[in-house]
Amino acid sequence: MAAYSLSIIGVLVLCLLSIVLAVYSGSSKGRAGALSGPVLPADDDNLLYRIDRVHMNSVEATAPLAVAAVLAMMVGARPSIVAALVWIYVAIRLIHMVVYLRGGNAAKGGSVRTILYVSGALVNVVLIAAAAVAAIA
Repeated sequence: MAAYSLSIIGVLVLCLLSIVLAVYSGSSKGRAGALSGPVLPADDDNLLYRIDRVHMNSVEATAPLAVAAVLAMMVGARPSIVAALVWIYVAIRLIHMVVYLRGGNAAKGGSVRTILYVSGALVNVVLIAAAAVAAIA
């Protein structure tokens, strides 16, 4: 597994990011006197809503990448390819988080945020394909 150490660290960074965002979301709700659960109004102009959604997006996006990365490692996909894809994904998710938290037009659906989300999904598809190729070979 030493060959995959960069990939493992990348997946762990994504997991840690989700935990940090959970704490940030919860503490932000607490300071605002909001209840746990969905934030209302559900509006991209509402910072508390964006904080909550960036956490939920992180949780939703981490699981497929983590599963694909672990499977790619298990079937012996090229370590350099797995690491590159994982870290490209980490970079995309970090940029997505910053854009979403900043707000404005770039954070609204159908804009930069959406392009970043789709880019991350495409990276994940390439990782899945790399795992499939390694499994078949």
